[in-house]
Amino acid sequence: MTKAEIVAEIANKTGIEKVAVQASVEAFMETIKNSMVTGQNVYLRGFGSFIIKKRAEKTGRNISKNTTLIIPAHNIPAFKPAKTFVNKVKNHVRVK
Repeated sequence: MTKAEIVAEIANKTGIEKVAVQASVEAFMETIKNSMVTGQNVYLRGFGSFIIKKRAEKTGRNISKNTTLIIPAHNIPAFKPAKTFVNKVKNHVRVK
C-alpha cells in the first residue's frame, strides 16, 4: 500500500478531503522524523514504536578491492510493532 492509497482510504472512511488528509499524513510523518532526529523514540499504543537502535562498530570487507574497513558505530531508525498488531497479522494474514 502506498502513501496515496492510505490517503485515499482515510478520505473515504472519514469524508475529509484528500488534500487535508494528505497534509495530516505528511505532518504526522514529519513529526515522527523530527522526534527521532532529536533522539526521541515515538510510542503509539496499540500500533507500535518507532525507536532508535544503536549499531556497534564492526569490521567490514570490500570484496572487489580485497580490503578491510572499519564501519563506525551509528544509530538507525527501526519500527517495533505492538503485540496486538503482531497477533492480528499472525491470525489473519494467509500466505499464498
